[in-house]
Amino acid sequence: MIKQEQDCVRLNPRSPVLFGDDDMSDWNSNQYLKFKAERTQPSIDLVNRINIENPQRIIDIGCGPGNSTYALKKRYPDAYILGVDFSPNMIERAKSDYPELDFMLFDATKDFDKLDEKFDIVFSNACIQWIPNHKKLLADMMHILHTGGILAIQKPCQEEMKIHAIISQLTNSDKWKDKFAKRREFYSLSDDEYFDLLSNISADFSMWKTIYYHRLASQESILEWYKSTGLKPYLEQLSDDDKTEFEKDILLKIKEQYPLQKNNEVIFPFNRLFFTATK
Repeated sequence: MIKQEQDCVRLNPRSPVLFGDDDMSDWNSNQYLKFKAERTQPSIDLVNRINIENPQRIIDIGCGPGNSTYALKKRYPDAYILGVDFSPNMIERAKSDYPELDFMLFDATKDFDKLDEKFDIVFSNACIQWIPNHKKLLADMMHILHTGGILAIQKPCQEEMKIHAIISQLTNSDKWKDKFAKRREFYSLSDDEYFDLLSNISADFSMWKTIYYHRLASQESILEWYKSTGLKPYLEQLSDDDKTEFEKDILLKIKEQYPLQKNNEVIFPFNRLFFTATK
Protein backbone atom coordinates (compact mmCIF):
# COMPACT_ATOMS: atom_id res chain seq x y z
CA MET A 1 0.00 0.00 0.00
CA ILE A 2 1.25 3.47 -0.86
CA LYS A 3 0.07 6.89 0.22
CA GLN A 4 1.26 10.20 -1.24
CA GLU A 5 2.08 12.92 1.30
CA GLN A 6 3.91 16.23 1.60
CA ASP A 7 6.12 18.18 4.01
CA CYS A 8 9.35 16.70 5.32
CA VAL A 9 10.76 18.65 8.27
CA ARG A 10 14.45 18.99 9.01
CA LEU A 11 15.89 17.05 11.90
CA ASN A 12 19.39 18.04 12.93
CA PRO A 13 20.11 17.01 16.52
CA ARG A 14 23.39 18.27 18.00
CA SER A 15 25.77 16.62 20.42
CA PRO A 16 29.47 17.05 21.21
CA VAL A 17 30.55 14.08 19.08
CA LEU A 18 28.54 13.03 16.04
CA PHE A 19 28.59 10.15 13.61
CA GLY A 20 29.38 11.13 10.07
CA ASP A 21 29.87 9.30 6.82
CA ASP A 22 33.39 8.21 7.82
CA ASP A 23 31.98 6.18 10.71
CA MET A 24 29.61 4.21 8.51
CA SER A 25 31.88 2.45 6.00
CA ASP A 26 31.55 -1.02 7.58
CA TRP A 27 28.02 -1.90 6.49
CA ASN A 28 26.67 -5.44 6.76
CA SER A 29 25.19 -6.42 3.41
CA ASN A 30 23.63 -9.65 4.76
CA GLN A 31 21.70 -7.76 7.44
CA TYR A 32 20.70 -5.05 4.96
CA LEU A 33 19.37 -7.56 2.44
CA LYS A 34 17.03 -9.27 4.92
CA PHE A 35 14.49 -6.77 3.60
CA LYS A 36 15.70 -6.65 0.00
CA ALA A 37 12.27 -6.38 -1.63
CA GLU A 38 11.14 -3.53 0.63
CA ARG A 39 14.43 -1.65 0.24
CA THR A 40 14.51 -2.11 -3.54
CA GLN A 41 10.97 -0.97 -4.35
CA PRO A 42 11.68 2.78 -3.90
CA SER A 43 14.62 2.52 -6.30
CA ILE A 44 12.37 0.83 -8.86
CA ASP A 45 9.77 3.58 -8.42
CA LEU A 46 12.44 6.26 -8.85
CA VAL A 47 13.88 4.58 -11.95
CA ASN A 48 10.42 4.51 -13.49
CA ARG A 49 10.04 8.29 -13.05
CA ILE A 50 13.17 9.11 -15.07
CA ASN A 51 12.06 10.50 -18.42
CA ILE A 52 15.16 10.13 -20.56
CA GLU A 53 15.52 7.89 -23.60
CA ASN A 54 18.59 5.81 -24.42
CA PRO A 55 21.05 7.07 -21.80
CA GLN A 56 24.60 5.98 -22.52
CA ARG A 57 26.18 6.35 -19.07
CA ILE A 58 24.59 6.08 -15.60
CA ILE A 59 26.12 6.28 -12.13
CA ASP A 60 24.43 4.91 -8.99
CA ILE A 61 25.84 6.78 -5.98
CA GLY A 62 25.49 4.82 -2.74
CA CYS A 63 24.69 1.64 -4.61
CA GLY A 64 24.90 -0.55 -1.50
CA PRO A 65 24.81 -4.26 -2.42
CA GLY A 66 23.85 -3.45 -6.00
CA ASN A 67 20.09 -3.97 -5.87
CA SER A 68 19.36 -0.41 -7.04
CA THR A 69 22.06 -0.65 -9.74
CA TYR A 70 20.39 -3.78 -11.06
CA ALA A 71 17.03 -1.96 -11.17
CA LEU A 72 18.69 0.64 -13.39
CA LYS A 73 20.16 -2.07 -15.61
CA LYS A 74 16.76 -3.70 -16.08
CA ARG A 75 15.31 -0.36 -17.21
CA TYR A 76 18.33 0.60 -19.36
CA PRO A 77 19.94 -2.68 -20.53
CA ASP A 78 22.10 -1.02 -23.19
CA ALA A 79 23.59 1.68 -20.94
CA TYR A 80 26.93 1.56 -19.17
CA ILE A 81 26.13 1.65 -15.44
CA LEU A 82 28.62 2.23 -12.63
CA GLY A 83 27.70 1.59 -9.00
CA VAL A 84 29.76 3.34 -6.32
CA ASP A 85 29.65 3.13 -2.53
CA PHE A 86 31.71 4.05 0.54
CA SER A 87 31.45 0.57 2.08
CA PRO A 88 33.93 -2.16 1.05
CA ASN A 89 31.49 -4.81 2.30
CA MET A 90 28.70 -3.47 0.11
CA ILE A 91 30.91 -3.21 -2.97
CA GLU A 92 32.20 -6.76 -2.43
CA ARG A 93 28.61 -8.06 -2.22
CA ALA A 94 27.52 -6.05 -5.27
CA LYS A 95 30.38 -7.45 -7.36
CA SER A 96 29.50 -10.97 -6.22
CA ASP A 97 25.76 -10.70 -6.89
CA TYR A 98 25.97 -8.68 -10.12
CA PRO A 99 29.27 -9.58 -11.84
CA GLU A 100 28.00 -8.19 -15.15
CA LEU A 101 27.97 -4.65 -13.69
CA ASP A 102 30.80 -2.34 -12.67
CA PHE A 103 31.28 -1.24 -9.03
CA MET A 104 33.93 0.71 -7.18
CA LEU A 105 34.63 2.36 -3.83
CA PHE A 106 33.74 6.04 -3.72
CA ASP A 107 33.63 8.80 -1.11
CA ALA A 108 30.91 11.27 -2.09
CA THR A 109 32.45 13.99 0.07
CA LYS A 110 35.62 14.20 -2.04
CA ASP A 111 35.84 11.78 -4.99
CA PHE A 112 33.74 13.48 -7.70
CA ASP A 113 36.88 14.91 -9.30
CA LYS A 114 38.10 11.35 -9.88
CA LEU A 115 35.30 10.72 -12.38
CA ASP A 116 36.81 11.62 -15.74
CA GLU A 117 33.64 11.28 -17.82
CA LYS A 118 30.14 12.69 -17.44
CA PHE A 119 26.85 10.82 -17.17
CA ASP A 120 23.33 11.00 -18.59
CA ILE A 121 21.77 9.92 -15.28
CA VAL A 122 23.08 10.46 -11.76
CA PHE A 123 21.04 8.23 -9.45
CA SER A 124 21.07 7.90 -5.66
CA ASN A 125 18.65 5.83 -3.60
CA ALA A 126 18.54 6.07 0.23
CA CYS A 127 22.10 7.37 0.49
CA ILE A 128 22.38 11.15 0.82
CA GLN A 129 21.03 11.18 4.39
CA TRP A 130 24.44 9.81 5.44
CA ILE A 131 26.42 12.54 3.62
CA PRO A 132 26.95 16.10 4.94
CA ASN A 133 26.53 19.40 3.09
CA HIS A 134 23.73 18.70 0.61
CA LYS A 135 24.23 22.05 -1.10
CA LYS A 136 27.71 20.96 -2.18
CA LEU A 137 26.67 17.34 -2.72
CA LEU A 138 23.86 18.14 -5.15
CA ALA A 139 26.07 20.64 -6.98
CA ASP A 140 28.73 17.94 -7.34
CA MET A 141 26.12 15.52 -8.66
CA MET A 142 24.90 18.07 -11.18
CA HIS A 143 28.47 18.80 -12.26
CA ILE A 144 29.04 15.24 -13.50
CA LEU A 145 25.86 15.30 -15.62
CA HIS A 146 25.74 16.07 -19.33
CA THR A 147 23.50 19.02 -20.22
CA GLY A 148 19.98 17.62 -20.40
CA GLY A 149 20.90 14.79 -18.05
CA ILE A 150 18.76 13.76 -15.09
CA LEU A 151 19.54 13.76 -11.37
CA ALA A 152 17.30 11.27 -9.54
CA ILE A 153 17.34 10.99 -5.73
CA GLN A 154 15.35 9.30 -2.98
CA LYS A 155 15.97 9.79 0.74
CA PRO A 156 14.13 8.55 3.83
CA CYS A 157 12.35 11.14 5.98
CA GLN A 158 13.42 9.63 9.30
CA GLU A 159 12.13 12.52 11.38
CA GLU A 160 8.55 11.61 10.45
CA MET A 161 8.84 8.01 11.63
CA LYS A 162 8.02 6.57 15.05
CA ILE A 163 11.06 4.28 15.06
CA HIS A 164 13.38 7.28 15.02
CA ALA A 165 11.52 8.86 17.92
CA ILE A 166 12.03 5.60 19.81
CA ILE A 167 15.76 5.57 19.07
CA SER A 168 16.13 9.21 20.10
CA GLN A 169 14.15 8.69 23.31
CA LEU A 170 16.16 5.67 24.43
CA THR A 171 19.62 6.90 23.45
CA ASN A 172 18.95 10.10 25.43
CA SER A 173 17.41 8.33 28.44
CA ASP A 174 19.12 8.25 31.84
CA LYS A 175 19.66 4.53 31.42
CA TRP A 176 21.54 4.75 28.12
CA LYS A 177 22.84 8.24 27.40
CA ASP A 178 26.22 7.69 29.06
CA LYS A 179 26.83 4.58 26.97
CA PHE A 180 27.13 6.54 23.73
CA ALA A 181 30.20 8.67 23.13
CA LYS A 182 28.95 9.41 19.63
CA ARG A 183 25.54 10.23 18.24
CA ARG A 184 24.23 10.21 14.73
CA GLU A 185 23.84 13.47 12.83
CA PHE A 186 20.99 13.87 10.36
CA TYR A 187 22.00 15.85 7.28
CA SER A 188 18.61 16.15 5.56
CA LEU A 189 17.25 19.54 4.56
CA SER A 190 13.63 20.67 4.65
CA ASP A 191 11.40 20.39 1.59
CA ASP A 192 11.62 24.17 1.15
CA GLU A 193 15.41 24.05 1.23
CA TYR A 194 15.55 21.27 -1.36
CA PHE A 195 13.06 23.19 -3.51
CA ASP A 196 15.18 26.37 -3.44
CA LEU A 197 18.38 24.42 -4.00
CA LEU A 198 17.02 22.53 -7.01
CA SER A 199 15.51 25.69 -8.50
CA ASN A 200 18.99 27.25 -8.47
CA ILE A 201 20.96 24.36 -9.97
CA SER A 202 18.57 22.76 -12.47
CA ALA A 203 16.60 23.64 -15.58
CA ASP A 204 13.52 21.84 -14.24
CA PHE A 205 12.69 19.55 -11.34
CA SER A 206 9.95 17.55 -9.61
CA MET A 207 9.53 16.60 -5.95
CA TRP A 208 7.16 14.11 -4.36
CA LYS A 209 6.79 12.00 -1.27
CA THR A 210 5.58 8.45 -0.76
CA ILE A 211 4.73 6.53 2.38
CA TYR A 212 5.31 2.81 1.94
CA TYR A 213 3.14 0.70 4.23
CA HIS A 214 5.36 -2.34 4.56
CA ARG A 215 3.80 -5.57 5.77
CA LEU A 216 6.20 -7.20 8.21
CA ALA A 217 5.85 -10.59 9.83
CA SER A 218 6.47 -9.39 13.37
CA GLN A 219 7.44 -6.46 15.59
CA GLU A 220 10.89 -8.05 15.83
CA SER A 221 11.20 -7.47 12.08
CA ILE A 222 11.34 -3.70 12.64
CA LEU A 223 14.25 -4.18 15.01
CA GLU A 224 16.01 -6.41 12.47
CA TRP A 225 15.42 -3.80 9.74
CA TYR A 226 17.02 -1.02 11.77
CA LYS A 227 19.97 -3.02 13.09
CA SER A 228 21.64 -2.52 9.69
CA THR A 229 20.91 1.22 9.42
CA GLY A 230 19.56 3.61 12.06
CA LEU A 231 20.56 1.50 15.08
CA LYS A 232 23.95 0.51 13.69
CA PRO A 233 25.92 3.52 15.03
CA TYR A 234 24.63 2.85 18.55
CA LEU A 235 24.89 -0.94 18.64
CA GLU A 236 28.54 -0.74 17.62
CA GLN A 237 29.36 1.21 20.78
CA LEU A 238 27.89 -1.35 23.20
CA SER A 239 29.27 -4.47 24.82
CA ASP A 240 27.54 -7.73 23.94
CA ASP A 241 25.54 -7.68 27.19
CA ASP A 242 24.54 -4.04 26.78
CA LYS A 243 23.66 -4.64 23.17
CA THR A 244 21.24 -7.40 24.16
CA GLU A 245 19.66 -5.21 26.82
CA PHE A 246 19.42 -2.19 24.51
CA GLU A 247 17.73 -4.26 21.80
CA LYS A 248 15.21 -5.52 24.39
CA ASP A 249 14.41 -1.94 25.37
CA ILE A 250 14.02 -0.92 21.73
CA LEU A 251 11.72 -3.88 21.07
CA LEU A 252 9.50 -3.00 24.03
CA LYS A 253 9.02 0.50 22.61
CA ILE A 254 8.41 -0.91 19.14
CA LYS A 255 5.66 -3.13 20.51
CA GLU A 256 4.03 -0.07 22.10
CA GLN A 257 4.16 2.01 18.92
CA TYR A 258 3.60 -0.66 16.24
CA PRO A 259 0.73 -2.91 17.35
CA LEU A 260 -0.06 -6.23 15.75
CA GLN A 261 -2.82 -6.27 13.16
CA LYS A 262 -5.66 -8.77 13.30
CA ASN A 263 -3.67 -11.19 11.11
CA ASN A 264 -0.64 -10.80 13.46
CA GLU A 265 1.34 -8.84 10.88
CA VAL A 266 2.74 -5.37 11.53
CA ILE A 267 2.30 -2.24 9.42
CA PHE A 268 5.61 -0.41 9.14
CA PRO A 269 5.05 2.99 7.48
CA PHE A 270 8.21 4.27 5.81
CA ASN A 271 8.29 7.87 4.56
CA ARG A 272 10.49 8.74 1.58
CA LEU A 273 11.15 11.96 -0.34
CA PHE A 274 11.95 11.81 -4.07
CA PHE A 275 13.14 14.37 -6.58
CA THR A 276 14.33 14.45 -10.17
CA ALA A 277 16.08 17.41 -11.75
CA THR A 278 17.30 18.22 -15.26
CA LYS A 279 20.66 19.86 -15.92
